[in-house]
Amino acid sequence: QPQLVESGGGLAQPGGSHRLSCRVSGFNEDLYTVGWFRQAPGKEREGVSCIRTHNGTTNYADSVKGRFTISRDNAEKTVYLQMNNLKSEDTAIYYCAADWRGRLSLLDSAYSYWGQGTQVTVSS
Repeated sequence: QPQLVESGGGLAQPGGSHRLSCRVSGFNEDLYTVGWFRQAPGKEREGVSCIRTHNGTTNYADSVKGRFTISRDNAEKTVYLQMNNLKSEDTAIYYCAADWRGRLSLLDSAYSYWGQGTQVTVSS
């Protein structure tokens, strides 16, 4: 059973940076997609970014383009989300998700496996 574990959540200042990690285990091939999603209080979960682990192609939500960067270390089976120029509206629980079908989608219905989430709070 694939498992995903997020880490790196915490408090960040507006305009600051923060990096999240998602360690993936249980996938036998490096042919899958990992996505980052977030859910703010009172809002629906939204897709932030995703990456195909075998070739590094990426996709970003308009709200984070130019500020967030997704990357992967296949040897460590870890996907990162580097968040720069953080805004208060980036405050949310961040989840990583994975699916073997390799679709570069920001829809949560495209993912079969989910982590438990990590809280990111942007506040001065």
